[in-house]
Amino acid sequence: MAQQNLVVCSKCGGVNRLPPARSAKNAKCGKCGNRLFSGHPEDVNGRIFDDHITRSSIPVVVDIWAPWCGPCKMTAPAYETAANELEPDVCLIKLNSDNEQAVSARLGIRSIPTMILFHGGREVARTSGAMTAGQIVRWVRDHLPMATA
Repeated sequence: MAQQNLVVCSKCGGVNRLPPARSAKNAKCGKCGNRLFSGHPEDVNGRIFDDHITRSSIPVVVDIWAPWCGPCKMTAPAYETAANELEPDVCLIKLNSDNEQAVSARLGIRSIPTMILFHGGREVARTSGAMTAGQIVRWVRDHLPMATA
């Protein structure tokens, strides 16, 4: 029997089991009813960020940003476009470094925007600076060859 994927809801933090035989693209959270993959990366708090990293079985990309950061604002539409291409094989979330200073410090964030790719509870790759959607998708796929759908 194929193993189910565990996906954390970016809205409420609920952990959802998704059977691999069914498409996850339109899956909804069993706790709050919101779509798990909307093509619009959610800005999460520290608790939900930690749940994504420690409880999701699929890879997670986090964009660490701040509202005053020009390159972060430039990257936001590209990140959303990349989410539309990578989901549901990869979950993309955002973390506001101003609101979540303790998490940013724990991650050793020195510049923003910074994107970190996590899989299996550990950091797989990290990059800083503004990127286009194509560069984001390529960066993820280069570090996770199985995310080529």
